[in-house]
Amino acid sequence: MNAFDVPAPAVVEADVRRALDEDVGAGDATAALLPDVPDTAYLLCKEPAVVCGRPWFDACHRMLDPDVAIAWHVAEGDRVRAGTLLATLGGRARALVSAERASLNFMQTLSATATATAAHVDAVAGTGAKILDTRKTIPGLRVAQKYAVRVGGGTNHRMGLYDAVMLKENHIRAAGSIARAVQAARERFDALPVIVEVETLDQLREALDTGCDRILIDDFDAATRREAVAIAGGRIPLEVSGGVDLEGLRAIAEDGVDCISIGALTKHVRAIDLSLKLGRKPA
Repeated sequence: MNAFDVPAPAVVEADVRRALDEDVGAGDATAALLPDVPDTAYLLCKEPAVVCGRPWFDACHRMLDPDVAIAWHVAEGDRVRAGTLLATLGGRARALVSAERASLNFMQTLSATATATAAHVDAVAGTGAKILDTRKTIPGLRVAQKYAVRVGGGTNHRMGLYDAVMLKENHIRAAGSIARAVQAARERFDALPVIVEVETLDQLREALDTGCDRILIDDFDAATRREAVAIAGGRIPLEVSGGVDLEGLRAIAEDGVDCISIGALTKHVRAIDLSLKLGRKPA
């Protein structure tokens, strides 16, 4: 498997335990009707996708059958075509079917995020702009979805409210000015990056003077965005957010901004079509 800074096993296991507790509960009543004999299964991808979620898929099956054998035919992060055989499994029949839904839920959701991210990264290729995620994630799956963004070639924004200071309109208003807000952030949280959101070019100039770590230019039109890039002159990275879609993405990147943050990568996910079938894949 390729190295994508996979979350710690304890994090993956906690996600999987919640999913199995939710789905299997006190026991799979339908699976209990099956003979508990050795069987095989195969995982099929039914549309083009970027593969993501192998650690969660494996953990779902191993939590119900520690002796299950899983042979992957693709690597994490691979781009695959419709009809690709992703993995074959060998284990107890009851455990294979009981783990099916939870394991597919993880793979479908995380592959969806990785696939969407890859499309956005491809759209800005050669411009130097980075594609960032946001905190608009499925509750309880933030670590997993942000991992999927990395698998798709994107870059993580802050993980939560605790690992960066992001000064927006209300924070600046309460502090009295951008300069005062940044000063307070530096004094209280000197180890954290400080990001300032600006709504005008005058605010941009004020933010540049503070030496903050990144400036978010929110909802600037194309002409104002290009002027902002010229004013910044590469001194502090500029981030664009708000009203960004895939169709207009490259034009934004070509204006010279450094980062583009997109909530849709994790918020507007459409599950990748996968299936897990008992038996061997037909020739």
